[in-house]
Amino acid sequence: MTLTRRSVLTAGTAAAALGLGVARPPAAHARTARPGRGALYVSPGGRGDFTSVQDAVDAVPGADATIVLAPGTYREKVLITGAAAGLTLLGATGDPRDVVIVHDHANGTPRPEGGTYGTSGSATVTTQADRFTARGVTFANDWLRADHPGVTGTQAVAIKVQGDRSAFHRCRFLGHQDTLYADTAAATVLARQYFGDCYAEGDVDFVFGRATAVFERCRFHTLDRTDLGAAPYGFVFAPSTTAADPHGFLAVDCVITSGAPDAAYKLARPWVPSSDTTAVPMLTVRNSLLGAGIDAAEPYANMSAGYPWQSMRFSEYANAGPGARITDPDSRPQLTRAQAASFTRESYLSGPDRWSPWARPGAGRGGR
Repeated sequence: MTLTRRSVLTAGTAAAALGLGVARPPAAHARTARPGRGALYVSPGGRGDFTSVQDAVDAVPGADATIVLAPGTYREKVLITGAAAGLTLLGATGDPRDVVIVHDHANGTPRPEGGTYGTSGSATVTTQADRFTARGVTFANDWLRADHPGVTGTQAVAIKVQGDRSAFHRCRFLGHQDTLYADTAAATVLARQYFGDCYAEGDVDFVFGRATAVFERCRFHTLDRTDLGAAPYGFVFAPSTTAADPHGFLAVDCVITSGAPDAAYKLARPWVPSSDTTAVPMLTVRNSLLGAGIDAAEPYANMSAGYPWQSMRFSEYANAGPGARITDPDSRPQLTRAQAASFTRESYLSGPDRWSPWARPGAGRGGR
C-alpha cells in the first residue's frame, strides 16, 4: 500500500483484520480511557479543554501529566520538551486508527524564514521528555515525493523520540522515508525506548536512530514505490548506535510484511552519521516472521563507503518466513542459543532502575 493523504486514517486496517500489527480492541474497552485525575482533554470538535495537541502540551502543569485525545485528525506539529517529563498521550478509544496526529514537512521543505527544515525539523511530533508514554495514537507524516518532484531532501519524519524511558503501546507510525526516528538527546546520552504491539510503515530507513530500542510484537510494513523500477526499494532499519552503547535496536516476536514485489527490500543498513564517525550500529532481529518482501540472499547493504555492514553489530536468531531463509551464512550472522539469552527486552531496557514498560501500568518501579 502506498500512503496517500486519504489513506492515512486507514493504513494498517488490513493488517488488523489478519491479526497483524494493531488490531481494534474489544468493544468493552473502546470507551474506557482511564486517565486519572487532572487529565487534560483535547477534542477537534471543541468539546474538550483544547482543540490543539500542542496547546494542551503547553498547558501541562508539571511532570506526570496525562492528555486524552478524542477521536479525530490533528493536523499540526507538536513539540514536547523535557519540561513535560512523565507525560502520557492517551487515545480515548484505545484504537490508534481513531486518533491521528499528522503533518507534511520534509527535509527539503522550505522554511518561511529561509532554508529548509532538515530531517529533524521535518518531524510531525518531537518528544524530548523522559518517561514519555503514548497509547493508542497514530503519528504520521503524509508528505509525498510525487507531490514535490523538485525536492531532493525527501526524509519526512512522523515522530522523533529522544527521551529515556519512552514507551509506545498500540501506536502506529505512518510515513515513507525516515518514519520513526528513535534517537537520543546527544551522542553522549543513552536513551531507552520501548515499542509494544505497534505498527510502522515506510520505505527508506523508516526505523532509524541511535536509541536503545526494543520492538516487541510489532509489525513493519514496506510500501510499494512507483518511482522506482528496480530493487532495492529501501530498508526497514537504519540504526546509528554509538560505540559506547552496548545495546542498539532489538526486534523480537515481530512481523515484516510488504506491499512491494518480493525481495525488493533489505532488512537493514548501518547509518554512521558524519557527526559520529565512530558509531557502530547495532540491530538484532529474533523470533520474528520475515515476509517475502525481504531479500533473503542479501538482507543487508552499506549506506556509506568505508562503513561496511559486516563490521557492524548485526545479528539474527530463530527467524522464520521466506525473507529469513539462509542461503549464505556469511550474508546474515546468526546468534547461538547461548548468545541469544542476553538479547532480551530485560537486558536492553531494565537497567538499575528496573524499568519494565511491558508490565501492567502502575506495577513495580518501572510502571509509571
